[in-house]
Order: sequence, then C-alpha cells, then structure tokens
Amino acid sequence: MTRARNMPSLATTLLAVITTTFFSWSLLVSSTAEATALTYNVGAHERACFYAWADIPKKKLAFYFAVQSGGSFDIDVDVRDPKQKQMLSLEKERQGDFVFTANEIGEYSFCFSNDMSTFAEKVVDFEITIENEKRASSLTPEEKEKSKGPQAQTDAMDESLFRLSGELARIDRMQKHFRTRENRNFSTVISTESRIFWFSLVESVLIVAMAMVQVYVVRTFFSGSRRTHV
Repeated sequence: MTRARNMPSLATTLLAVITTTFFSWSLLVSSTAEATALTYNVGAHERACFYAWADIPKKKLAFYFAVQSGGSFDIDVDVRDPKQKQMLSLEKERQGDFVFTANEIGEYSFCFSNDMSTFAEKVVDFEITIENEKRASSLTPEEKEKSKGPQAQTDAMDESLFRLSGELARIDRMQKHFRTRENRNFSTVISTESRIFWFSLVESVLIVAMAMVQVYVVRTFFSGSRRTHV
C-alpha cells in the first residue's frame, strides 16, 4: 500500500523535473536574441549595407565586425537608425564591438564602405544581434511584484540562461578576435616572404649585371692598351 501511494508522488516529481528541464532548454533555444553572423567580401569602391529590424523600442543592438584580409585591414563603417540619424561613424577601422539602444521602431542600417581602396578587396566578418525579450533584471518593481511564485523562478532561470548565453557570446567574440589576429599575422608573413623573394631576385640580377659590366670594362681596357702599344 505504501508503494502504491508513493508511485503518484514519484511520477509527479519526475514529470515536474522533465517539464522544468524542457522549459529551461526552450528558454535557451527560444528567440531571446536574434543574431546574424556573416562574412562578406567588400570590393574596391563598394558600399555594402545590411539591415536589422526593431519592432519595439529600447531593444539592444549588438554590432561586431573585423576585417580579415585585404589592403591594410581597415574599412569605413556607418550605422544609422530608421530616421537616417547617424549612430556610429568610423574611418579606417580594423575591428570593433558596439552596443546600441534602439529608441526608434524600424530598420537600422549597418554599412561598410571600401572607397579608400583602388583595387584591394576587404573580407569582413560581422555579427548583428538583437535582444528580443525583457529580462527579469530589467523589470520594474511593479512587474517584479506581479511575477512572484513560479513566474519568479522562471524569471531567475531566464536571467541565468541569459548570462550563460552572454558568456558564450563573449568566448565566441574572443575566438574571433584571435582568428582575426592570426589572419593578419599570416598575411604579414606572406607579404614579407614575397618582398624578400623579389628583393633577392633583383639583387641577384644586379650582381650578374655588375659582373658583366666589369668584364666588359676590363676587356675594353686591355684591348685599348694593346692597340696603343702597337
């Protein structure tokens, strides 16, 4: 009889654990933030623009970019809000990581300009992230008062998952930073190797040319001396 009475309690506990776990993963996978990560090849004299839509005000827009290859690894950046008000303007920047507050509803533009290059193309990695949902830490006292009980536990879990997502994003940004440095250093090594090769080639040609000139001068000198003696 004791087992029969404990079985529903055990089943209820297991069901609650499974439901909580599923709900936690659904929160993690759900659209707390929309992110777009792309790699784009910006041609010479090209201006490439990308857009993100904010459907409610006070959203957070995170913008990261890094020039992976091309020229001096720099590019011009221009960010504007839906009213075409300039939010960010950079010239000849290699990389950056910025966070904006979307005060206006509408389409935000993120543009890369390669006008300074005559023929060099730039490969740019960038990521645009939009935070969709209001987190528990950003709730007003009245909203926190209403969200007591199971809702408060859900909010705390949501906040923990959001912090975990932020730490993972930070690690991902750090990996991208090291990848960018590796690409730049590799490009510098290739450029130095090419310069050494061409410098050595020119030096060898000059040595051979100087040797031929010296032989010609010596032969001309002795030929002139013999003619004068006769």
